[in-house]
Amino acid sequence: MTDRWLEIEVFTRVAESGSFSRAAQQLELSQPSASRIITGLEARLGVKLLLRTTRNVTLTEAGAAFLDKARQAVADLEEAEDAVRGIDSLRGTIRLAVPIVFGTRAIIPALASFLERYPDLRVEITMRDERQNLVAAGVDMAIRMGTLEDSTFGAKQIASVERLLVASPSYLAKRGTPRAPAELTSHDTILHEQSFPEKSTLKMLKGGTAQVVTLRGKVKVDAAPGVLAAALAGLGIANVTTIMSEQERREGKLVQLLPDYELEPLKAFAVFPSGPRPSTKVRALVNHLTFALAN
Repeated sequence: MTDRWLEIEVFTRVAESGSFSRAAQQLELSQPSASRIITGLEARLGVKLLLRTTRNVTLTEAGAAFLDKARQAVADLEEAEDAVRGIDSLRGTIRLAVPIVFGTRAIIPALASFLERYPDLRVEITMRDERQNLVAAGVDMAIRMGTLEDSTFGAKQIASVERLLVASPSYLAKRGTPRAPAELTSHDTILHEQSFPEKSTLKMLKGGTAQVVTLRGKVKVDAAPGVLAAALAGLGIANVTTIMSEQERREGKLVQLLPDYELEPLKAFAVFPSGPRPSTKVRALVNHLTFALAN
C-alpha cells in the first residue's frame, strides 16, 4: 500500500507540473526513480497515463480521469492525517501563485502570522501577473483578481479591493486635474489589461448614479508594476487599487482623482486547481487571508 501511495503522489506531481524533473525535485527523488515509478504504475493499471516528449509531459484521457481520483485520494489522506494530529499541527508545503503587486503588498505581509501559527508549514511562492496554467505550474492555490474564467477549478472570494484613479503631480501640472468624469476623455489613460477588460470604458458611481466614460491611452501595460511605473513617470491617469497605490499616495508621488466618485471594486479570489475541496492546509491559509485582508 505504501508503494501505491508513492505512485499516486509521484503521478500527481508529474501531471500537475508537466515535468518529471520538477516532480522528482519536489519529492526529493531522482528523475530516473520518478520515471520508473510511473512506468510501474502504468504497467500495473494496463493503461498509458502520460505522453512523454523531449519538451513536456501531457495527460492521456485515462491519465486525466486518474488524476481527478488521485487528487481526491491525496486530499482525503491529508484530511485524515490532519484530523488525527489536529489542525494546529498542519505540516507540509503550500505552493502558491500570486499577482506581483497584490502579492507583494497584501498576501506576503499576511503570511508572517500564518507561518508563526503553523511552524511546520512551508510556502513556495510564484509571482507573475499573467494567468499561467496552474495545473502545469503545480500550485496548490492561486490568487486571481477580477472576473474568473469558467473552469473546473474551485474558487472562493477572499477580498473586495477598492479602486481609484491616480496621476502624478507632474502629469497634472502639464495637463490639468479633471473635475468630472467627462473630462477624462481628454486625458491620457494608462490601460491595464486586467483592470480594463474592455480596454476603453470605465464606469464611475456617485449617489447611486453611474457614468460610463470612454478612455484613450498611449500606454497599455499587462502587469501592475508597469502601471505604477507609467503613472509615476507622468504618462497618464491610472486605474489602480488602494493596496497597489497606498505607499505612493502617502508619499505624494501619486494623487487621487475624482474622490467623490466610486469605481467598482476588484474582487480577489483564491483558486484551487485540485477542485472545490482543497486540502486542510490550503483551507487554513484561505481562512487566514480572508480574515487578514478584511482587517
